[in-house]
Amino acid sequence: MFDHQQPNFADRHIGPDADAVATMLETIGVGSLDELAEKALPTGILDALSADGVAPGLDRLPAAATEEEALAELRALADANTVAVSMIGQGYFDTLTPPVLRRNILENPAWYTAYTPYQPEISQGRLEALLNFQTMVGDLTGLEVANASMLDEGTAAAEAMTLMHRAVRGPSNRLVVDSDVYRQTAAVLGTRAEPLGIEIVTADLRQGLPEGDFFGVIAQLPGASGAVVDWTDLVTQAHERGALIAIGADLLAMTLITPPGEIGADIAFGSTQRFGVPMGFGGPHAGYLAVHAKHARQLPGRLVGVSLDADGAPAYRLALQTREQHIRRDKATSNICTAQVLLAVIAAMYASYHGADGLTGIARRVHARAEAIASALGDAVVHDKYFDTVLARTPGRADDVIAAAKAKGINLWRVDDDHVSVACDEATTETHVAAVLEAFGVTAAEPTPSVIATRTSEFLTHPAFTQYRTETEMMRYLRSLADKDIALDRSMIPLGSCTMKLNAAAEMEPISWPEFARQHPFAPASDTPGMRKLIADLETWLTAITGYDAVSLQPNAGSQGEYAGLLAIQAYHLSRGEAQRNICLIPSSAHGTNAASAALAGMRVVVVACRENGDVDLDDLRAKVAEHAENVAALMITYPSTHGVYEHDVEEICAAVHDVGGQVYVDGANLNALVGLARPGRFGGDVSHLNLHKTFCIPHGGGGPGVGPVAVRAHLAPYLPGHPLAEELGAELTVSAAPYGSASILPITWAYIRMMGAGGLRAASLTAIASANYVARRLDEYYPVLYTGENGMVAHECILDLRTITKQTGVTVDDVAKRLADYGFHAPTMSFPVAGTLMVEPTESESLAEVDAFCEAMIAIRAEIDKVGAGVWPAEDNPLRGAPHTAECLLVSDWDHAYSREEAAYPLGKNYRPKVWPPVRRIDGAYGDRNLVCSCPPVEAFA
Repeated sequence: MFDHQQPNFADRHIGPDADAVATMLETIGVGSLDELAEKALPTGILDALSADGVAPGLDRLPAAATEEEALAELRALADANTVAVSMIGQGYFDTLTPPVLRRNILENPAWYTAYTPYQPEISQGRLEALLNFQTMVGDLTGLEVANASMLDEGTAAAEAMTLMHRAVRGPSNRLVVDSDVYRQTAAVLGTRAEPLGIEIVTADLRQGLPEGDFFGVIAQLPGASGAVVDWTDLVTQAHERGALIAIGADLLAMTLITPPGEIGADIAFGSTQRFGVPMGFGGPHAGYLAVHAKHARQLPGRLVGVSLDADGAPAYRLALQTREQHIRRDKATSNICTAQVLLAVIAAMYASYHGADGLTGIARRVHARAEAIASALGDAVVHDKYFDTVLARTPGRADDVIAAAKAKGINLWRVDDDHVSVACDEATTETHVAAVLEAFGVTAAEPTPSVIATRTSEFLTHPAFTQYRTETEMMRYLRSLADKDIALDRSMIPLGSCTMKLNAAAEMEPISWPEFARQHPFAPASDTPGMRKLIADLETWLTAITGYDAVSLQPNAGSQGEYAGLLAIQAYHLSRGEAQRNICLIPSSAHGTNAASAALAGMRVVVVACRENGDVDLDDLRAKVAEHAENVAALMITYPSTHGVYEHDVEEICAAVHDVGGQVYVDGANLNALVGLARPGRFGGDVSHLNLHKTFCIPHGGGGPGVGPVAVRAHLAPYLPGHPLAEELGAELTVSAAPYGSASILPITWAYIRMMGAGGLRAASLTAIASANYVARRLDEYYPVLYTGENGMVAHECILDLRTITKQTGVTVDDVAKRLADYGFHAPTMSFPVAGTLMVEPTESESLAEVDAFCEAMIAIRAEIDKVGAGVWPAEDNPLRGAPHTAECLLVSDWDHAYSREEAAYPLGKNYRPKVWPPVRRIDGAYGDRNLVCSCPPVEAFA
C-alpha cells in the first residue's frame, strides 16, 4: 500500500541529478555515463557489468543501506565493544575533551572539511591554530622551533633519527636507542633504519653510553616503564662524542619536569594525544617534532611561519615550502605528505583553554594518583622517580593482578610474568585508584612523594594561551578563526589530485561515540570485537573494490601506504634470494611522494620519460627495463595518471615490468576515477595504497588526518605491516605506532561504502569523470586543456595550461589563484604536476550549479586577463595582480588603482554568490622564508 521510499544515500552524496548529468553529457558529446566510460578507459581494463548490472568485485558488497540503517549497524558494532577504564599507558592515555572543542572543532565542518593551507590568504584561521600548536610544543619542550604536527609518536621518532643522521654527516651509521622507549616506537625505528643502512644499538642508557661511534641517541621521558630519568649527563656524553640526542617527551609531564631543551637535548619528539584527543584505538593523533633553531631547515613536515601581506600586515603561511617532498622528490628528507592538522588544532586549543596553570593542575592530579598507588605498593615499586606510571613487582602474580583489575572494569598493562604497570591519566579517579589497590591486594597508605627534577621556567605565556578560559570566549575564538578560512562548508574546493568530496554527517557522527573513541590500541581483544569486525569488513570491501587479495589498514597516511607497499616488494624479492633488485622505475609525471618513498625504502630511483601527451613513454620504459632487467624491483605508476588521463598502454606497461621479474606499484591516489570501473589488482598491479581521505570520504581536516591502507596480491600478503603488540599481525615491518593506524576514523569509510553500495560507488566514479570532462569542455577555449586520452577525454581531473597566457600577458597561475578568492572560490592545484598550470578536480559531490559557477568565475577571469593583455589595465596594477582584496584595503579615501572598488570586490556583481572576504592581502613568501618566525608573534606585531 505504501511504496514511498527513503531517499537513496547516493542521491544525497552525488551532486548532479539525472537532468544535470544529461546536460553535462550533452556538452561532452556522449549519450550516457557508460558510453563516457567506454571512451575514456582502455577496453582491456574496463570491467564488464554482470547480467544484473553489478561491477565485478562489487558483488561482494552488501546492498546499499540508508543513513538510519547504517548508523544502527554501527551502533551495534559499537555496543559490542567494552569501554573499560584504561590504565595501560604505553604512549596512549585517556583524556577529557572539553565539549566546546569537540562540538566546535571535531564535529564542525568548517574545521574538518578544510584542506592543507597552500592558499594561505584564505587559510589564516587554521594557520593561526597551527602556529599556536607550534608555540605550545616549543614552550613545553624548551626548544625554539616545532613543526605543525607529525603522523604519530613512532614516525616522529623515525624522523628524528633521519634528521640526526643528516645533520651529523659523520662516518658512523649507528644509532643508540634506550631500552626503555615504547615498544611500538622501537619497532618503527627498526623498520625505518634497515633500508637506510642505519644500525640500531639498544642499551640501558641509565648506565651510560655504549662503546663505539654513533651519530645519534634516542631516549624517553618518562620511559615506557614509567621511570623519570634526569638525562642531563647523557646529553653531555653524547655531545662530547659528536652525536646528537633526541628525547621522546610527554608534554603533560613537561609541565612539572625540566624539559629536553633546557638540559641541552637537540630534538624532542612525541605525541599530543593526551591534550584532549581521544585514544581512538590508536589514532589519529598529532605527533610532534621540535628542534633548536639551527636545525629548523632540517625539520621535516610542515612549518607555519609569519610573514607580511601586501599592505605590510602580519600574515601566516607555510614556510620553506620548497623543501617539501613533492618538489624535492627522491632528494626529499621525508616522504610525509599529510600531517595531523585537525588533531593538532584540538591539542593546541586544549592548551589554550586550560592554560599553563590548568595543564599544571592536571599534571599534579595525575601525579598524585600515581603517588597514591605507589605508596600503597611500597617496596614492590620498581622506580622511585615516576610521573604517571607505576611499575610494580608481582612475582608470578601478574596474570592474577591483571584479571582482578579486569573484573573491576580496569585494564592494566602486563609487562611480563613478574611485573605489572599502572598508568594514571586525566580521567583517573580516586575510585579507580582504590579498585587498582584491591586488585593488587594492598591497602591505601600515606602518599610518599616521588622526587623529580622540577621545572622552573615559564611556559604558555602568550595571549593565545591566557585569554580563552571561558566557553564563551573559546567558542568565539574558534568561530573567528573558522571565518577566516574557505572550507567545503562554504565553497567547492576544485583541487586536482586531492579529491575534496562530501564528508557526510552520518559518516562523521560515530567517531565521537566513546565505544570507538575511548579504546586503547593495546586493550584486550575481548574489549573490541565491534571495532575488529568493522576493520574486517573494511578489509573485505576494499579488496573487493580494488581486486587485490589482502589489505593492511595500519598506514596512517598515503605516504606511509606507499612506503609499506615498497617494503613488501623489497621483502618479497629478498625471500626469493634477489637482494640485488633495488631499482624503482618512476615516470617523470608521478607524485613526488613516490620518489621520496622509494628513497626511504633504500631503492634507487630511475626516471622514465613521458610523451608530449603526458603518457608514459613506452619505448623509454622498455629501454630502462632492458638496461636494469636483473635489478628492477618495482615500477611505481599512478593510474589514472597524475596528468588526469587513463593511459591506454597501462597493461603493456605492467607486463614489461613483470616480464623481467619486477613488481608493479599502482599509486591509488586517483582511485576515485576507478571504483566500480576497473580494478588495479586485476589489470596489472601487485600492490597499491589507497587514500581513504580522498576516495573514501575521510575528511582532510586542514591537512590531516589521512589513512593510506596498502592492498596487495596474495604473494605479497605475508609482507604486510606487522606490530610487536598485536599478535595477529606478526611483528615485521611496523610503519605506524598503532597496530591499525588511525582506527577511530575508519567508521567514516565503513559508513560511506555501506550506504553507497555497489551501484552508488560506480555512479560516484562515473559522475566525477563526467564533471571533469564537462569542466574541460567548458573551459578549453579559454584555458587549453593540456592532456587528454585517445578519445579526447580526461579522467577525474583536467589540467588547464596558462603558460602561453603568462608569456603573452604576464598574468601567472598565482594571480589567477589569488583572484579566485575574490570570486569566493578556493583555487585549483597550482603548478602540479606541470609548472604554470592549474589542475581542476570537481568530484562527484558538487552540483552542476556549483560547477557552472566555478566555470563562470574562470571565464570572467580570462576576460580580465585579456584586458591586461590589451593594455586596458597595466601589468602591475590590475585586479589579478592586486588580488585578493580585503574589505579593509577597499575602505580607503584615496583609491589609486586602474580598476574600480566594485571590480575588485564584486567582479560578477553582488548577487553572484555570498561574499567570502579574504582576511589578508597577498602574502610575501620570500620575506617569510628570509625572516623565519615559527611561533606566536608578540601582540605588538599586530598593532
